[in-house]
Amino acid sequence: MGRGSALLLLGFLLLRLNWGLAVGGGGAEEEGGVFPVVVSTWPFLDAVRAAWEVVAAGGAGGSAVDAVVAGCSACEVLRCDGTVGPGGSPDENGETTLDALIMNGTTMEIGAVAAMRYVKDGIKAAKLVMEYTDHTLLVGEKATAFAISMGLAGPTNLSSPESIEKWTNWRLNHCQPNFWKNVVPAGICGPYHPVNIPPFGFKDPVKGTVEETQGATCQGWLQSDNVLEPTNSHFKSVNRHNHDTISMAVIDKMGHIAVGTSTNGATFKIPGRVGDGPIPGSSAYGDDEVGACGATGDGDIMMRFLPCYQVVESMRQGMEPRDAAMDAISRIARKYPDFIGAVFAMNKKGVHAGACHGWTFQYSVRNFSMQDVEVITVTPYMARPQK
Repeated sequence: MGRGSALLLLGFLLLRLNWGLAVGGGGAEEEGGVFPVVVSTWPFLDAVRAAWEVVAAGGAGGSAVDAVVAGCSACEVLRCDGTVGPGGSPDENGETTLDALIMNGTTMEIGAVAAMRYVKDGIKAAKLVMEYTDHTLLVGEKATAFAISMGLAGPTNLSSPESIEKWTNWRLNHCQPNFWKNVVPAGICGPYHPVNIPPFGFKDPVKGTVEETQGATCQGWLQSDNVLEPTNSHFKSVNRHNHDTISMAVIDKMGHIAVGTSTNGATFKIPGRVGDGPIPGSSAYGDDEVGACGATGDGDIMMRFLPCYQVVESMRQGMEPRDAAMDAISRIARKYPDFIGAVFAMNKKGVHAGACHGWTFQYSVRNFSMQDVEVITVTPYMARPQK
């Protein structure tokens, strides 16, 4: 073998070593700039495959932004776990609404919609906000009007027989559990008002209406004794089937990064509630110069900490993805030991890892060295008690 051939062989072997898998802490890590890469929360295999088809196409492939839209759209159509797209997670009124976000890590542009009614294409609506407005977030019926004016189908009923049945059974269970606290009446359906005693001379309109229309037969639920009952308001078992998001990150062949999320929010949420799905830096964040992050779990808690912004900034300061993910989760766990959530982190080289608290988390990955999507399982982080 000539010297030139030997050097070529040595270089090839070193390159192969850089592509090897290393397992530790939060899951598997890929080393070396191996593009493209698609990462998504949960075993949403078809969503990752849809994104991969776009980004791994011939030539330069599709863009990271287009891949994220394809992947999240697939999950919306499939109604992943009933928590993404139409037909799931009814609110207290039985209605399904959508939240979504997309971020271009090259330009740092973001588009998002929240509490959007009557349009089933959440991630496409978010992309329209990013591409055709100077805004970042549109909400409610105005987001609906915008999306339809830009060519998306609607108005469409986002409920389904399954979501209506779920809501009906919840009503029959006295609207329990729910997301209210410090209110009366406790333990049954509303309308609710604060526990605090109203000012002198104030007549409770709810009580007055019941007294006038129902007489004494329905007075028990308005008696002051109810103030002493525990509200048992918040869901004690948040899980991926009632309170979840698809969060996806893509690095395309050019090394550009995009992230996106789509969700129909928390089941039986108070109408108007917006979780972390459309909040930049909470559910997702990406920067070509550093990497990307996706999050899932109890958005009402997690959005108070912007965990994905924290992950990306920690990696910017030199942390490895696993350490950055664990650091972000630990910051939340120290303040809220009972919270349930997870993040995945991926640096600009495609190295990825995850961390979680309160549940066992799984995320999905596809890169060029894999024959199909692979699912990584992450064990829960145990928070150390504060001194």
